[in-house]
Amino acid sequence: MSNTTTEKVRVDKYLWSIRVFKTRNQASTACDTGKVKMNGAPVKAAKAVSVGDKFEIRGENRRWVIEVTGIISNRVAYSEAIKYYIDNTPDEGKLDAAYIPSAFQTGKRQSKIGRPTKKDRRSIEGFMEGGVEEE
Repeated sequence: MSNTTTEKVRVDKYLWSIRVFKTRNQASTACDTGKVKMNGAPVKAAKAVSVGDKFEIRGENRRWVIEVTGIISNRVAYSEAIKYYIDNTPDEGKLDAAYIPSAFQTGKRQSKIGRPTKKDRRSIEGFMEGGVEEE
């Protein structure tokens, strides 16, 4: 957890330790699939990080642009982790991350998509048997 420039830390471990990714495996996979760029070029997970490197990271719902200000090798609390990088993400990128359609937030089943719920199944069975629908 030192702030020295001589320490060698892999890209995947650094991104995991500053809490960009939840697991180191996710960080490694993102690097290997080209979702992480270091100084404008795609980077492999094993590449060493140094102070001043700039990362562009594309996640599922967000895009980050960060600059390394310190090297950290162990995962720490968010309040401590933000001291090791500068977030240069454009403002429109930050707003896009905040917007998620309401259908995804509710967790409710969209009408007539996928497998019927237990209530829907009982309603269908009642209709098919000629019985009265329960609500």
